[in-house]
Amino acid sequence: MSKIINILLILVCFVTIHSSSQLPEGFVYVKDQIPSIELEMRYFGTNNFVGAKVDGYEAETCILSLSATLALQKVQADLKKENLGIKIFDAYRPQRAVDHFQRWARNLKDTLTKQQFYPNVAKKDLFKLEYIATKSRHSSGSTVDVTIIDLSTKKELDMGSSYDFFGKISWVSYQDLTKIQLQNRALLQRLMLKHGFRNYPQEWWHFTLRGEPYKNQYFDFPVK
Repeated sequence: MSKIINILLILVCFVTIHSSSQLPEGFVYVKDQIPSIELEMRYFGTNNFVGAKVDGYEAETCILSLSATLALQKVQADLKKENLGIKIFDAYRPQRAVDHFQRWARNLKDTLTKQQFYPNVAKKDLFKLEYIATKSRHSSGSTVDVTIIDLSTKKELDMGSSYDFFGKISWVSYQDLTKIQLQNRALLQRLMLKHGFRNYPQEWWHFTLRGEPYKNQYFDFPVK
């Protein structure tokens, strides 16, 4: 019996350490707080505009400030009433990842992902058009990139453009979409704004918590 108790204590310690280690005070693993949320952390893999795993992403896990996570928890609760849920593409983003984006954007010869992510935008214009920046609100820990999924099928609702597509079709104000696409975008915008987030006009998926706790602080601890 004592051996079983010791094993259980070790397991409890492991879970506690996983939940708190490596994170500055005020940050949490989103899955620990919202177990039902779906993750597809694009920068840990190669399905992104860089076409490679991005610096600073060492695990397919999701980190946010506690404040942003608790607000997102309310969005998830509202969506679950309609058998819908949130999927996260990116959340806290280390500064080293932002630096990686800058290096990629300045390499004008690398256009391998152009057709998928920016077919109508010249790569040299990505900074001017504010698709790439030297600093990102993500690095402050309260910005999140999300969409809505059907909880039964895990399929994403049709938003009219894919995540990280650089172009006017991704703008929140863009109207040349189907009725269903417009309704899906409106639902996401309404619920995120209702629970304390503000949008980024050029990206329907991008939201920052109002009154974010670490505004203008840019963290660089890895996602792991």
